[in-house]
Amino acid sequence: MNSFNDLNAQRLDLQVFLDAKKSLLERNKLGQFATPSSLATDIIQETFKFVEQKNIKLLEPSIGTGSFVLSLLDSLPKDLNIDRIIGVEKDPVIGEASRDFYKNLSINLDYIVDDFTSLAPIQQVNLILANPPYVRHHYIPNKLELGIKVFDEIGIKVSGLAGLYIYFILLSHKWLENEGIACWLIPSEFLDVNYGNKLKEYLLKQVTTLKIHRFDTAQSKFSDALVSSTVIWYKNALPSKDHHINFTFGESISAPTLSKEVSSDVLLNERKWSRFPQNDVRQNVDFPTLKDYFRVSRGIATGENTFFILNKDEILERNLPLEQFRPILPRPKELKSLYITADEQGFPLLEKPLFVLDTNLEIDEIKTAYPSLYDYLQEGIDKEVHKRHLCKKRKAWYFQEQRKSSAFYCSYMGRSKESGKSPFKFLFNESKAIVNNSYLILYPLPNLEKLLCDKPHLAKEIVNKLNSLDSALMMDEGRTYGGGMQKIEPKELGNVNASFINELIAQDL
Repeated sequence: MNSFNDLNAQRLDLQVFLDAKKSLLERNKLGQFATPSSLATDIIQETFKFVEQKNIKLLEPSIGTGSFVLSLLDSLPKDLNIDRIIGVEKDPVIGEASRDFYKNLSINLDYIVDDFTSLAPIQQVNLILANPPYVRHHYIPNKLELGIKVFDEIGIKVSGLAGLYIYFILLSHKWLENEGIACWLIPSEFLDVNYGNKLKEYLLKQVTTLKIHRFDTAQSKFSDALVSSTVIWYKNALPSKDHHINFTFGESISAPTLSKEVSSDVLLNERKWSRFPQNDVRQNVDFPTLKDYFRVSRGIATGENTFFILNKDEILERNLPLEQFRPILPRPKELKSLYITADEQGFPLLEKPLFVLDTNLEIDEIKTAYPSLYDYLQEGIDKEVHKRHLCKKRKAWYFQEQRKSSAFYCSYMGRSKESGKSPFKFLFNESKAIVNNSYLILYPLPNLEKLLCDKPHLAKEIVNKLNSLDSALMMDEGRTYGGGMQKIEPKELGNVNASFINELIAQDL
């Protein structure tokens, strides 16, 4: 057989050729992101530390052009043998070309062009190596059937928001023999999101999870996808009562920057596994959180910002009725200040103020009272704005979600440009402007609202304190994505330590 370098070079040429047959958007929808050879080798070398069997029976359920297969054969220790390799690939374009490629090699590979999730086990294996397709839930046409199949096979009810990789892992359970080892390269999101809970439950209760390695999110492991990656290893055996999982972090799998053993008992009660290994186990400290003072909500989702949000000049040029619009703040990165002041009408004092269409009039009423607005809505129909996902679900396609304005807004996504600085910015808003869904809205609860009525100066002090919070305190509740993108959801923001509000109140007494 040719050398690994020669074969891998041929495989990479094939990969480039096949990737070029689809646009990046098409490959995104199909979750087709090939494993880099160097990463496959690193993963396999770590996997050998857990493999006890001498005769390998391998399953690769999303084989593609076979990055894992070639790396396995190149890295195989002398005391191990390959009994059989089963590779499954759903995409016939990739599958037929790759199967032909391997036919010419002296490799015992059973290359199957089919949908792995529809297959019954051909043979139980003792090793699974996989980078399953990263297909988001809205691109899975048969997720109801997959959910039923998972429940029938292992009794787990998967969330409808789960990505395809979660189904792959759970449906592989029957393929893996007792004491067999599985290794999966998957997105890190499952560590924190609610729809990852069932996978985490599986990793804690139905198998013995050995190691979870999370790569530095500032650097994606894939050149064609901005996604943070995690590798998990587990054995198909029930865990012991005092089992601990090794959490590691860093660019190197074998020599991680950080490492921590975390007990299963802790993980059963921890909603955010991405805390580890950087952070210690949470202590049951009784402190107030932001949800004790605020109700946190998302900003409005218009369905099509370019149509529904206009600046004042555009409204005047079209002779549209300003009274059927309400002020809305621009995206966070377009704001020059974190303090939004207002004119006498309550409009924000910005260089180019924006307004969102916000009428509750029926179309016949609009046609009679505001012919120019009626004509504008007809333009929207011509552009098929009324067919957008959010718009077509409304009573009238041009109606907007209703939110009250607030003095407290938060940009919930961003990147830290300085060490220790939070990527989330809090605004103090004195205007009547609402915000879109690139913000979170913090509505003071009655206890804080009454206090702010008596002592309005505390509002700006609270915002100042929020903006000075250590990024670690915020990210202890938020989540991180590929490229260093950080995000915090409403419930997560509500869990942030708010002891500083008590301190501000005490200082003001």
